[in-house]
Amino acid sequence: MEYHLRIPPDKRHAFSEPLDTLITGTRKETLNQVENKIENFLKQGIDLNFYIVGDIVSKDFLSNSFLKSFIKICIIDEKTQRNYISFDFEDFFEDIVEFKNPEGIIHKDCWDLFRKIIKSEKRTLVKIIEGEEDLLLLPLVLEIPLQEGVKNIAFYGQPPITDSNYVIPEGIVIVNIDKGVQEKVKTVISLMEKF
Repeated sequence: MEYHLRIPPDKRHAFSEPLDTLITGTRKETLNQVENKIENFLKQGIDLNFYIVGDIVSKDFLSNSFLKSFIKICIIDEKTQRNYISFDFEDFFEDIVEFKNPEGIIHKDCWDLFRKIIKSEKRTLVKIIEGEEDLLLLPLVLEIPLQEGVKNIAFYGQPPITDSNYVIPEGIVIVNIDKGVQEKVKTVISLMEKF
């Protein structure tokens, strides 16, 4: 990508709605539901790769020995709701990459970064050392190659939203990365300003 991207102020609502399936409930309840869904995929003999954006969701998955085994990439900024959060799972990863991504922006270099990480096939932790990780789900979803017999799933935490067109409860969003979701992401990205 040649440009940085940012959300125009009048389009913010379009970025607050879940990208795919929202599972609501407490952290424990949502994780149980995720486990059940994953067990169903495994019964079908499908290979799974997980891509996780956000500190709380990353910590919850890394603390779960079953879910942890499918993780390929976690993207964190060591903050939750603007407060610092410690992250004690670095030993799990084969590579740790530090990256700067200003708040409300998709940095133009992240596309190339994700392409290289995916190609390396190493379990990678991307630490945003300045800015935030929220929007990086979008380029990540577009960079993940679709393969027969492999299900790539992204997960991120959904904060409760009250200023959208309707109230969105708290939970985990499960993004089944397929052509449909990639087209949806392209549409969302097309709303952003290039600079």
